[in-house]
Amino acid sequence: MPSSRPRPPGRRERPGWRRRLQSLLSVHSLATQVFLLQAVVIILLVVAAAVALVLQARYDSYEDAHNRSLAAAEAFAYGPGTAAALKSPDPTAILQPAADKAARGAGVDFISALSTDGVRYTGPEPQLIGDRVEGDVSRAAAGEAFTETFEGEPHGGVRAVVPVLDGSRRVVGLVTAGIQVANVGELLDRQLPILLGSAAGALVLATGGAALVSRRLRRQTHGLGPAEMTRMYEHHDAVLHAVREGVLIVGGDGRLLLANDEARRLLDLPPDADRRPVSELRLGPGISRLLVSGKEVSDEVFLSGDRLLAVNTRPTAPYGGVTGLVASLRDTTELRALSGRAEVARERLTLLYEAGVRIGTTLDVRRTARELAEVAVPRFADFVSVELLDPVLRGDEPTGLGAMRRTALSGIRDDHPLQPVGDAIRINSAPMSTALASGRALLEPDLAASRTWGSEDPEGRRQALAYGIRSLITVPLRARGVVLGLVNYWRSEDAPRFDEDDTSFAEELAARAAVAIDNARRYTREHAMAVTLQRSLLPRDLPEQDALGVAWRYLPAQAGVGGDWFDVIPLPGFRVAVVVGDVVGHGMHAAATMGRLRTAVLNFSSLDLPPADLLARLDDLVLRIDADQPPGDSERAQVTGATCLYAVYDPVGGRCTIAHAGHLPPAVVDPEGRVVYPELPVSPPLGVGGHPFEETELDLAEGSRLVLFTDGLVEDRQRDIDEGLAMLRDALARPGLTPEETCVAVMSALLPDQPGDDIALLVGRTRLLDRSRTAQWDVPLDVSAVSRIRAEAGRKLADWGLEDSSFVTELVLSELLTNAIRYGMEPVRVRLLYGRTLVVEVSDGSSTSPHLQRAAATDEGGRGLFLVAQFSQRWGTRYVSPGKIIWAELVLGAELPAEPVMVFDEEPAW
Repeated sequence: MPSSRPRPPGRRERPGWRRRLQSLLSVHSLATQVFLLQAVVIILLVVAAAVALVLQARYDSYEDAHNRSLAAAEAFAYGPGTAAALKSPDPTAILQPAADKAARGAGVDFISALSTDGVRYTGPEPQLIGDRVEGDVSRAAAGEAFTETFEGEPHGGVRAVVPVLDGSRRVVGLVTAGIQVANVGELLDRQLPILLGSAAGALVLATGGAALVSRRLRRQTHGLGPAEMTRMYEHHDAVLHAVREGVLIVGGDGRLLLANDEARRLLDLPPDADRRPVSELRLGPGISRLLVSGKEVSDEVFLSGDRLLAVNTRPTAPYGGVTGLVASLRDTTELRALSGRAEVARERLTLLYEAGVRIGTTLDVRRTARELAEVAVPRFADFVSVELLDPVLRGDEPTGLGAMRRTALSGIRDDHPLQPVGDAIRINSAPMSTALASGRALLEPDLAASRTWGSEDPEGRRQALAYGIRSLITVPLRARGVVLGLVNYWRSEDAPRFDEDDTSFAEELAARAAVAIDNARRYTREHAMAVTLQRSLLPRDLPEQDALGVAWRYLPAQAGVGGDWFDVIPLPGFRVAVVVGDVVGHGMHAAATMGRLRTAVLNFSSLDLPPADLLARLDDLVLRIDADQPPGDSERAQVTGATCLYAVYDPVGGRCTIAHAGHLPPAVVDPEGRVVYPELPVSPPLGVGGHPFEETELDLAEGSRLVLFTDGLVEDRQRDIDEGLAMLRDALARPGLTPEETCVAVMSALLPDQPGDDIALLVGRTRLLDRSRTAQWDVPLDVSAVSRIRAEAGRKLADWGLEDSSFVTELVLSELLTNAIRYGMEPVRVRLLYGRTLVVEVSDGSSTSPHLQRAAATDEGGRGLFLVAQFSQRWGTRYVSPGKIIWAELVLGAELPAEPVMVFDEEPAW
């Protein structure tokens, strides 16, 4: 408590550390009493330890002195030359230096040589030589070594006497060694400081412990002393009895722990209410459920008898450490009667504003219906259900009143008897049919007294009334003059019944929600149309080919259809082209542009162009598409921003040629699981123009995986592109995965919960054409070589077991090779490839393009390419450096046609 004495003017109050120190040192405090008790115990323990240490040290000192003196005397007596020196005429001259040296080495005070009758030959002091030693040495003269404590010159201590024996085991002299007991007491000198230091440390710890105890007590009592604690209790007790606001404290087990006088009056509690369960006190279902639930509320109004009580509840755990609830009660009956209408109007305006913000946050019909149900609970209704017509859920325009389905349901509790979401709703039931027929809201203020509600389902009516549902407003959802569905607002017995003012507000809320639902319905229809268009433009199935084992995944964006696409295109010579592209943007325009670009790639691939040339032609096409757009046409965005990656893989040599236009590089995974992103030359997106495209060649081992993807797989709002590429690397770094398993692993690791962009993934596992299924010959520019090459080709076909195809193959080979020799340039080569089909390739150094001719009936030649076209499944030309390759693809087991071959007459073919 602050001091009441006046302070001198201009003098500031000193910090409170002096008061805390005085309180700590006061003998009346618990901390000081604990400290004094600990100090007395420590002092007694230190005194007892010191006495024991002194006694033990004295004992140990004498014991050590006996051992050391005896050992020194025995060592000198048994030393070589000691017995002979004692028999010499002058033992002192021989033994005195040795005795002094031995005494210093042994750590004793003296070592003396004596005659058998105790006369000193040597001594620590010269004046003692020749004197008889004090004490009885006859035991040693008789041959027994012994030790004794003595008091004499030069000092008292411990002495050992040991006989010196000659070779015949006869005593010829004595050796005595002694040490002062004071010199052995160093142990006590070392241990006493340690003991005293430990005692001081114990006192310091005791002081600290007392300070901690004092601090803990002050914290728990918030710095209050005993008098102040008593005074605080008296004040609180007076407040609990005198305050004009009810206070309840409920324990975690639902029992009433405390109720002040005002709470007992407001709730009409019985005298024995303490320690009884709240559910047994008949407080009303609303207040009882609130007190038992432990929910935190502010100014929640409940009806108790004829009073309206404003209830505030807070948990006690953050303040008292005990699980429970504190509730305060105020009688707001009169205030409610005066300000009820104004408050209701303000709450309704606030709720309408929140509804405009919270309803329609997404263009999803079901989500918008849920938002309507959630925004009205519990501030307007206890339960809200939304029923929509089936065409609305599909995004179609409703043409009439048909099947209706419960789309959303929200309530203050989950154990309600209402039909769950997804159930079909009968619209011929009243009052739904009445509301739909009139187009206006229908109010049922008292369902128990209603004669129409629930008449078609008596069991459902009984369950709802037994649950406590008492009032209903049904409002049609109308937008642009079309009925979309219904919304039902329900109130239970704990809330006031609906009235006419509530009906107007319910209609306003439903009208706002109906506009949002209709917008979502229209978006759903447009989105479905865009998805249908997009899927119709994407490949439904990939063609069969021998070069790559392929798997793919395509996932459209959740927000809208995008322009990602992919394709696998078989090329001549068992080669295959893989392509992936991305048109920036979403919607119908992006999907249509994607279809145009994919079709263009398919057409350009039929020309068998190199990847860089194909992208250059595609770039020109995009420039023309943008140039055709009328100025100021904002509804059609330009295509600029489209990217593409085109790769051609040749299974004969395992060579892959890649070119790209602003697209991410592919991932290449070798058979051991090592993942690399090859460095590709920088290229702009399609439609920029003026920049050349470059190619990159890779040698891929058999079993390698080539992974093409769009940026939607590795980049989104939660991660940047570098993090996405690292995650993709980790997902691919597993050897032995098939293309399908690779797709599963990649989508599991990188697929976001809500994709914001289209995702296209194409995985191809490389294969190599067996070298035993290829044959190649170099041909000179001599027509006579045609027969030799034809014969060798026939033998090779026989080795492959294709004798049935020999005639057609040799015919096609003869025609192509003859034309190459006649009209082409060196070098001329022939190659046969045996796979799913049989491919005949003839290359030469000329770039002249061959074409079909129309030969006259009287012409002798000019039918070669026509015959090739008739007997081949496909044929064509591709240009290489240098020259060209004429190829023909034959079906295995092909035979001559049954009908005559038609001929044409026109200019020469080559």
